[in-house]
Amino acid sequence: MTRLTGGALRVTIFIGESDSWHHKPLYSEIVHRAHKAGLAGASVFRGVEGFGASSLIHTSRLLSLSEDLPVAVVVVDTEDRVRAFLPQLDELVESGLVILDACEVIRYAGREKEA
Repeated sequence: MTRLTGGALRVTIFIGESDSWHHKPLYSEIVHRAHKAGLAGASVFRGVEGFGASSLIHTSRLLSLSEDLPVAVVVVDTEDRVRAFLPQLDELVESGLVILDACEVIRYAGREKEA
């Protein structure tokens, strides 16, 4: 696993919550592959409302419950490592949006307790 501080590349993958890979949630497969690849970090964020290429609005509001809410998977590491991971996303993501943007990482670690 990379311990990252300074310049980095963030990849955000926008997919639907119901998207799957071999009967498993697609977002979970992406996170597990990122972990296996030794990338610095990955998180999944579930949206409460959104739309994509289909122009259908998916929402979590009580009166129009959706089983396909938007999901964003965010992965961060050095540019070289993220770009090396992109072919796996090509294999996994059939319909979605992938965004790359430069970012700066400030890594915080727990403070040592004073005696």
